[in-house]
Parts: sequence; C-alpha cells; structure tokens
Amino acid sequence: MNLWLRVLHLIIMSFFRPKLDPVRDVSRLTFRVWPHDLDTSLHMNNGRYWTLMDLGRTDIMIRSGLWRPILKRGWVPVVGAGQIRFRRELRPFRSFTLETRILTWSDSHVVMEHRLVSRSKGGSSILNAIALVRAGLYDRKERRFVPMDRLLGEIGITAAAPAAAPEVEAFLMAEETLKSAA
Repeated sequence: MNLWLRVLHLIIMSFFRPKLDPVRDVSRLTFRVWPHDLDTSLHMNNGRYWTLMDLGRTDIMIRSGLWRPILKRGWVPVVGAGQIRFRRELRPFRSFTLETRILTWSDSHVVMEHRLVSRSKGGSSILNAIALVRAGLYDRKERRFVPMDRLLGEIGITAAAPAAAPEVEAFLMAEETLKSAA
C-alpha cells in the first residue's frame, strides 16, 4: 500500500511542479527511508531502489506531458535492462533525493540514469546508488516499441540523441551479450 501512496503523492504534486523537458532536465524527487522499506540488515531493501526508480521515470512522463499520448494510445512503459551500483547504504528515516535523467536514446529505447543522493551531516553529497536503465514504450496494437522521434514529436520536441558515454556503451554492450546468451 505504501507504494501506491507514493504514486498518488507523485501524481498530485506533479500539478504543482514545473513542466519538465525530458531531453534536458533532471527529475528530482525527495523521499525518506521508512520501516517498510527496510530489509533484514535494517537498511533500504535492494528491490526498493528499483521500485522508487519507477517513480522517477513516471515523474518524467507526467511532467513532460508524455502521459497524455501514453494513455490515449494505450502504450505501456517497459524496462528491458538495468544495472545498479550500490555505494552507501540508506538507513532508516534517512532522507534522500532520486535524480532521474535521460542520457541518450536509440530508435525505440532510452537509456536513463538514476542517482540516489543523500547528505552528510556536514552537508556534502553522498552518492548512495547509481543505475542505468534501458526502457521504451511498447505499442500493443502495433506490437512494437514506439519510435523515439514519434515520442518526442508527441510533446513537441525535436532533438538528436546525445553521444553515449563509455559507461553507457559498456552497459548496452553487456545487455546485447546477455540477450544473445538467452
């Protein structure tokens, strides 16, 4: 139930937050680690990181206006691959910020970065986790992923994909290698 409350809060607050350009802007959402987020080691459960990252992607879809064509056309967000690096634990009641941004895209998928950042007692940033995700919007009627130029066109954006950084290239290469092993 707690995740539904976070989703509801995200949707309501999106009406009061500024519009977001998904190509240039970073979504920032603030959370706190609650007891129901913990695992047996009394820090945030590994799976909860992934669940909260869904909210970062949802924030981008809502605040960019992409939610309208998604609902109108029945498109479904699909994550095809993800890789995470845990750096520092998140303990109970710790507040943190989830930063989500699009790094680059191909014909039909985006690569997004998620960063979970907290603050030290001195105020400096602590990177708790960083993840890369490859995702797209699937059109069930056409049985294929929606082309990126169409997605961006739906919200009035024309842009070329930024060059992929070396870590993104490595992530995509690992994904292709794993896909062929299946």
